[in-house]
Amino acid sequence: MRADMNWRMDGEFLLIIHHLLRAQTVLDLKTIVHHKVTNRLDHSIGVAYRSYKVAKRLGWNHEAVARAALMHDLFLESRAEIATLMMGGHNSAHPILALKNAKALCDLTDREEDIILSHMFLCALKSPRPRFKESWLVTAVDKWCAVGERIRLITY
Repeated sequence: MRADMNWRMDGEFLLIIHHLLRAQTVLDLKTIVHHKVTNRLDHSIGVAYRSYKVAKRLGWNHEAVARAALMHDLFLESRAEIATLMMGGHNSAHPILALKNAKALCDLTDREEDIILSHMFLCALKSPRPRFKESWLVTAVDKWCAVGERIRLITY
């Protein structure tokens, strides 16, 4: 594991997300292959921790960033299952599913909802434009992590 990803040693980060890491829906993400090289939980933690560190350094709402980024891909359906739901393509539909699942786990602020719902901006025609700087941050970090995972620059 890379030194910048030593999230297990970051007490503040753990305090923010510990209740989410105990939720079965979140833990089930570990069983889903993501970007062909990792699993959805590790990807989500990677996005959450990297986004949290940047937000904290900039003095932004790092708590909302950590929580929402951890839940940005909180869905258990496969691409094929999403197609049968008639919700549009995977890139458009999965943020809606993730937001629904996140709301079932905990109360969300408007900022957290926006982070989850808009994280596929520019990758999906129906994805809303991010309204908060924290939403832009998670959107960018998610894409950076996805590319890094696919070309195997990022491993967990």
